[in-house]
Amino acid sequence: MQTIRRIKEPSSGTTEGTGQDPGRDLLPLLGGAATVVALVGAVLALADVDSPLRGPFTLFFLLAAPSVAVAAALHGLEPFGRLLVSVAGGVAVNMLVAQGMLALHRWSVPGGVVAVTAISTFMLLLVLVRRLRGRAARRRAS
Repeated sequence: MQTIRRIKEPSSGTTEGTGQDPGRDLLPLLGGAATVVALVGAVLALADVDSPLRGPFTLFFLLAAPSVAVAAALHGLEPFGRLLVSVAGGVAVNMLVAQGMLALHRWSVPGGVVAVTAISTFMLLLVLVRRLRGRAARRRAS
């Protein structure tokens, strides 16, 4: 007599046999949340909204925007080194913007946010152009 073996489905809380890492879906979620917090901080600073969240969110934006741009440029480093150098680069960009604005007697919070945004966007565009140029060169070589 032949018996039918039933396959037990894994419970919803486990990932046995699925080959998936439970933290794998968490990284994009945290990245999206960080992006929203940074954008809200920039908007609150530029709109001059009087909110208790304005200070922390703007500070997060001012640190995160140049740090992400520097991290994108350092694609070849190990993760911990990349994190450390990108945060240091973000702080350096903020300090240079503040020093330049103070030297020119043009200090303002919205001006600083715009300057950091412009520098970070420029750095990200340079990384994008470099990567696209590298792809085009590889296509021509093959």
